[in-house]
Amino acid sequence: MDVLVIGNREDPERGYVGDALADRGATFREVWRGDLMTEDLPAGTPDVVLVLGSEWHVYDPEVRPAVEREIRFLRQAAAQEVPVLGICFGAQVLARAFGGDVRHDPGGGEVGWYTVDSDDPALPEGPYVQWHSDVFSVPPGAVELARSPVGPQAFALGSAFAVQFHPEVTPQILHRWAVGGHATISRWGLDRERLLAEADERAEASRGHAEALVEAFLAGEFRR
Repeated sequence: MDVLVIGNREDPERGYVGDALADRGATFREVWRGDLMTEDLPAGTPDVVLVLGSEWHVYDPEVRPAVEREIRFLRQAAAQEVPVLGICFGAQVLARAFGGDVRHDPGGGEVGWYTVDSDDPALPEGPYVQWHSDVFSVPPGAVELARSPVGPQAFALGSAFAVQFHPEVTPQILHRWAVGGHATISRWGLDRERLLAEADERAEASRGHAEALVEAFLAGEFRR
């Protein structure tokens, strides 16, 4: 299974989602968003596309060339019915690609551990790590599958499946985010040590949630 991964060099980890894909025979090719400022994505059709999160904002004019290339590629992949899984920023790019709106959340988004309200038994409700300040609207024709008080948390459209939360996050990933995101943690009034302790405590459950999500995604259970 050839999996094309779109991400940022500064935040490249596939985490539990990558582990679940690898356990099912995936090999990975990586494309870095920074390169997409001047280069197109590689030709050819992968078996699966995994679109990771980012500190970028979809609507930021400074990264528009890369975002537009990513959008064009994702539209083409969806048209060819390639399974596409978008996480956080990846979900926002998918929303924008198919006519949804992406904007800054005036409440600041979500940072920390949260459950989601899921309509689909194949999509566990978590808790998951959230780390975002932007929110999206569900694109026309897509089906909203989960939500939280700030907005949609998952949608499906054809072969594309998008989640705002982070099923991939391991304790190691969260530790790196917590170190680099000290100001964000302070702004939210979070206890950094408690946040990281929860990652250790929830590690087995988090891996299980990612396993279930990936299994259902590859089986086509989220196709709409």
